Amino acid sequence: MTYDVIALTPGMPDARSMLAGLYAGGPELRMDSSAGGAVVHLRTSGGAHVATVEVPVLVQVPGEVRRLLGAEARAEEPVWWTEVRAASDVSEARRLAGSTAGRLTTLLGGSTWPADSAHTDVVAIPPAEHDSPGTGDEILGVDALTRHAAVVLQDRPVVAATTWLTDLLQTSIPTGRELQIVTPPGTRLTFPVRTLLTNVPARWVVQDPGCGYYDGLTGAVLHWYEDRFAPVPATGGNTLIADAFHAHPSTPGERQLHLSIRTTHPATNGLLLGGALEAAWQTLTGTLPAGWATSEPVNLPWSPRQLTELARARAQKAAPTWLVAVGSPDSPAIATCRVARSPAGVEEHITLVTGHTSVHPPPLDALPELAEALATRHNLTSMLVHLRPARADVTTPPHHEPPPVPASFTLGPEAVHTVGRTHAESVPLPRPTRLGPAARPALHYALGDGTDPTAWHHLHHLNKHLQSRQRVSG
Repeated sequence: MTYDVIALTPGMPDARSMLAGLYAGGPELRMDSSAGGAVVHLRTSGGAHVATVEVPVLVQVPGEVRRLLGAEARAEEPVWWTEVRAASDVSEARRLAGSTAGRLTTLLGGSTWPADSAHTDVVAIPPAEHDSPGTGDEILGVDALTRHAAVVLQDRPVVAATTWLTDLLQTSIPTGRELQIVTPPGTRLTFPVRTLLTNVPARWVVQDPGCGYYDGLTGAVLHWYEDRFAPVPATGGNTLIADAFHAHPSTPGERQLHLSIRTTHPATNGLLLGGALEAAWQTLTGTLPAGWATSEPVNLPWSPRQLTELARARAQKAAPTWLVAVGSPDSPAIATCRVARSPAGVEEHITLVTGHTSVHPPPLDALPELAEALATRHNLTSMLVHLRPARADVTTPPHHEPPPVPASFTLGPEAVHTVGRTHAESVPLPRPTRLGPAARPALHYALGDGTDPTAWHHLHHLNKHLQSRQRVSG
């Protein structure tokens, strides 16, 4: 598997310490970069890719190191996070990654993950491996590149949406290749990674001693076929599912509440984003988001002003903004948000996931109150809420978790006006509740308690009813 090493230092890696780390392979190694300079690539004199070093990130959000690296990570925030990723096809690259990180911790203090990886030796790359000249594709740092797939190996407890991984998605997918992430069976995905993988041609490949490999999200048994991991051909019309995918029942009482929120704001100079996310977070967890960033680890303290400034700057370049927000360690929650300009204004597409146990159950009775707050104060377009049995730490394991069940749907005031209030209220089941001003209300449709699958039928019927008016009006 690929060897990732992370240096966790209390001191900032300055030019002197970074050079000491980058020269762990001696002066013969060359350097280039990607992701606007945020990712540095070490190469042999012959061009072979050896390691990737991400620009150090100051992680200021409490609990973020343990969320991504587990309890064995010995570091307290704030801490500088410098990630080194060794190429799997160069024999000495793993030791080089360990020396790069070890030199940083020797100069700056702190620790490495894994704890036993650090040293300060000069690591010479065997001359025979200089004969692999680099190409533009290899800058991505993939472990195997074929006509159909970009394969990366990740041997870590949690796969996160790092700068390196998001850059890889942006550069490999346009080439027509499927991104395939190969992990050991104990690895989990953060919610942002799961979201990214389900929205692009990608696959989570899990190693398994029983069947070889299987898809971590669907359970389909995989094999290497035509330069990519692909499902084993079905027999009798049924997809072959790995035994390991069904071998881990959900923890009793653990559930996740999923909120999909859309807002549309007038594009004014005084617009401040993040209010809808704050309101939802406060209602469901009793706290505000702890931090935000455009990748993981989430490093910045929560600041609607700063994220608004970033979104405005990117909008001036006609580019959307994608960000991640996390909660405090004792109140697991995570969200992704995409901000983009549209003819209607500035749109936020928010997905918030909160983790719950039998001791702290999901506050379903607070959903109407939240819906009204979003509709009257945060320009709500719509909100759909699901509940599912799943890990309370809001990560995704490589085994079956029951599908989500709808709990409620809310249509914002402008959307109600567009559909027509009489038509929107005329659906027989479920009957909506009016929220906000009587002259221009939002409508909240309670679909159930999140446990009865017939709620899917109600939601389908509701969508069909609302869309029928939109088609007639169009």
